[in-house]
Amino acid sequence: MGRNYMRHNNLALMAVSREPNPTRFQKTLAVHDWYLASDDWEFPMGGIQMLGKSDAEQIRANAPRMAGRLSPEMPFEVLAHHAVDFWLCGEDLPLPTNRVTLEPDGQIRLTLDEKNNTEGVKRLRHQLQGMLGDLGMHPHRLLDHSIYLHKGMPIGATAHQAGTVRFGTDPASSVLDADCKAHEVDNLYVVDTSFFPSIGAVNPSLTAMANALRVGDHLAERLR
Repeated sequence: MGRNYMRHNNLALMAVSREPNPTRFQKTLAVHDWYLASDDWEFPMGGIQMLGKSDAEQIRANAPRMAGRLSPEMPFEVLAHHAVDFWLCGEDLPLPTNRVTLEPDGQIRLTLDEKNNTEGVKRLRHQLQGMLGDLGMHPHRLLDHSIYLHKGMPIGATAHQAGTVRFGTDPASSVLDADCKAHEVDNLYVVDTSFFPSIGAVNPSLTAMANALRVGDHLAERLR
C-alpha cells in the first residue's frame, strides 16, 4: 500500500478572441508570474500554459454542458477559429487518505480526494480571466472546459502521478531516506516520482531524471 498519492490540479480554459486565431501549433507559451504567490494570496498558485487548439468537434461535444454560455450567433466552426486555449496547472499536496491499494481480488484501487489544495488554481484562473479583456478576448465569452470532455482532470484521467513512497529524514513520516533508500531495507532504492513529498505545478519528468542521476552517483560512491 502506498499513501499520500498526488497528481496536479488542472483546469482547461478556452477564451474567444475578437480576432481569428489560425494557429496550428498553439502550445508555445507558459506564464509563471504567480507560481509562488500573488499580491493577495501568499501560497503557490501554479502555472499557465497554452493548450492544443480547440476545434469545432470538441466544442460541439461540450455544447450541452456549456449551454447558455455559448454565443448563439457564432457557429461552432467560427467559435473554434477564434478560440484561444489555456491549461492551468496547480500543485497537489500529500494527503494520508490518498493512496494506492491492492485489493483481495488482485485489482489495484486508486483513492483520491479531488478537492485537495484546489484554491490556488481557482485563484490562478481569476488572475488569467482578469487579463483576457486586455488581450483582445470577448469579456463575456469565457468558457471553462476540459479538452478531454470533462470540467477538469478527474481520477480516471490522472497523469503525472507522484508520492506513495515519499522521502524524508523521519522513518515515521517517510518511506525513503534523503538518498531515496528505503529506511528499513538496505538495498532498496526508489527513483521514480514516488519519492516526491509534494508535486509541483510543472511536468515532473526532469526532476525525476535529475534525482535518478543524483542517486546513481550516490550508489556508485557507495559501491566503491
